[in-house]
Amino acid sequence: MKALGSDPGRSKSVPSVSVTYASSGVSAKANALGMRPMQERAYEKRGEQYLLIKSPPASGKSRALMFVALDKLANQGLKQAIIVVPERSIGASFNDEPLSKYGFWADWHVEPKWNLCNAPGNDNGGKVQSLGAFLQSPDQVLVCTHATFRFAVDAFGVEAFDDRLIAVDEFHHVSSNPDNKLGAHLGQFIARERTHIVAMTGSYFRGDAEAVLAPSDEAKFDTVTYTYYEQLNGYEYLKRLDIGYFFYSGPYVDDILKVLDPAEKTIIHIPNVNSRESTKDKIKEVEHIFQALGEWQGADAATGFQLVKMADGRVLRIADLVDDDAGKRDRVSAALKDPTQKNNRDHVDIIIALGMAKEGFDWIWCEHALTVGYRASLTEIVQIIGRATRDAPGKTRARFTNLIAEPDATEQAVTEAINDTLKAIAASLLMEQVLAPRFEFKPKNPDTGPVPGFDYGENGYDSDKCNVGFNGQTGHFQIEIKGLAEPKSKEATRICREDLNEVIAAFVQDKNTIERGLFDEELVPEELTQVRMGKIIKDKYPELDAEDQEAVRQHAVAALNLTQQAKQLVTGFNEASVDDPSPNTALIDGVRRFAMDVRELDIDLIDRINPFGEAYAILAKAMSEESLKQVAAAISAKRTSITPEDAYVIAKRALEFKKERGRVPAVTASDAWEKHLAEGAAAFMRFRAEGRYAQV
Repeated sequence: MKALGSDPGRSKSVPSVSVTYASSGVSAKANALGMRPMQERAYEKRGEQYLLIKSPPASGKSRALMFVALDKLANQGLKQAIIVVPERSIGASFNDEPLSKYGFWADWHVEPKWNLCNAPGNDNGGKVQSLGAFLQSPDQVLVCTHATFRFAVDAFGVEAFDDRLIAVDEFHHVSSNPDNKLGAHLGQFIARERTHIVAMTGSYFRGDAEAVLAPSDEAKFDTVTYTYYEQLNGYEYLKRLDIGYFFYSGPYVDDILKVLDPAEKTIIHIPNVNSRESTKDKIKEVEHIFQALGEWQGADAATGFQLVKMADGRVLRIADLVDDDAGKRDRVSAALKDPTQKNNRDHVDIIIALGMAKEGFDWIWCEHALTVGYRASLTEIVQIIGRATRDAPGKTRARFTNLIAEPDATEQAVTEAINDTLKAIAASLLMEQVLAPRFEFKPKNPDTGPVPGFDYGENGYDSDKCNVGFNGQTGHFQIEIKGLAEPKSKEATRICREDLNEVIAAFVQDKNTIERGLFDEELVPEELTQVRMGKIIKDKYPELDAEDQEAVRQHAVAALNLTQQAKQLVTGFNEASVDDPSPNTALIDGVRRFAMDVRELDIDLIDRINPFGEAYAILAKAMSEESLKQVAAAISAKRTSITPEDAYVIAKRALEFKKERGRVPAVTASDAWEKHLAEGAAAFMRFRAEGRYAQV
């Protein structure tokens, strides 16, 4: 993984993340039962009552569920399996599969009348009655939408689903918010303890800003995690993934050819008509894209695809999913789903969509996901990127580009533009974490030693130093850190192992945090890594005790900062050739170099790094100097003084400082963090004297 400089041909386009993979082919290899690695991992946990499968798009979650469900029906005493999907089109993922043909002991079969995604009518009508009839029938499998299932639970009660498996696909649609009916129903099923639940998600940010389940319910789930690194590293063809943002000024359609390469198979998501990027006329935007590409030749009679002839004589086949004419749009949509064309690379060249072609949309040839305007949902960004990360013959590189309007001083909406910019940076930072190998941190103790399966570099394991080990098969880093706090409870251990990306997501999405990290020249990094991150974890996991909250904080800061430092160290390396068959080890080498460059890798050192330093360097390359200054000025103008809440947290850190050093922090100290602790403690005393703390 490395940060790349600007491409001279595309002056403001910066792939802020570029990752090259080994192309080992392992992801596609099946075992004797016909299971790929992720499916095998899920099947090993088939006996769990509550199972959460977190795995990237195209890793085979649907088939993994089939294997697990068939075992629960045949060997675990369950009567029926109900598969619940967010929208009707995804129901096709659970069509009949001849699993025995590949070595499994049974086939997957859904009676046509029980695939309610194909049935006519609305979700709260005949389909609910059909689901009720299914519950009384001897048949074993039904597929329906989230909406149909919600209405059915309201109609029949949770007890009607006793001794059945409920499998929820695209689980991130669920939320613990009381207004989210599906989330409330799942809570009732778990409280009753009479159903089995398998939840599947391709997003690493379940529910975005809101938790999917109450912490007490989530703790009951056993998790199977298959990372993007494992998935992409094990592909046969795809070797590189680039993710970046591009700043444009004026209407986006004037700049689109600076990032759209007609030679690449591309999905273009144009902006919502209510967004600031939209010209407010989506039909004209599509026509403008046609004109930019070439001369319109009419529509193909069979598929409805638009034909556009380029200057070099090549005719592009473009699927327009934006057209308001439902008949035309449905014909185009049907042509895209034609199973006989799935392996035909020349079937279509470009797809233009507005709200479609995201989740569950399978076009293996897509090389470029080009999205105009910031998407508020991280889950949506992950899903869009997933459209381009399918493996296909001859496809060696994939990329995601986000077109964002550069802030313009003459605009009224300058604050909105700055917010979009900050969100794009946050999304970029998060994707770096999602695409990187998994981190496992261990405290450096005298008795620690090498772990089998991990490569510790040229000189091997050194018992006198903090070591960095890497397991290429599992995509795991193992990093020793001096002074690292270890989680004590089962839940804190689970968070450190499974959910660090969600903790980092909450941190980098905090507006105040990212503004200060990027643009506050007087920032003391510990203000972010200790105070802000500490507060975010306390709010996110209130059920953890103070020791476990601190352990989670340290693990999350270490993961974020080590990725950023590694990226900084490998900046300027020659861009890896996609034709080079050897695995790229830039991120691994970067983490090792950082660990070797410092005397000892300790948590205090990691806390003293600004997590946004490298992001600022990339932003400076992507944005014009004038706009960058304007953004910095707008943010510094609203800088606030210390709040009573932050003063309370800093005072607690000052108390720890006193216990460790035997003296109080000095306001005259040369160390910026010690001085900040002294100022925070003084502010706390002042606020307490004013009666600001009812709880103290």
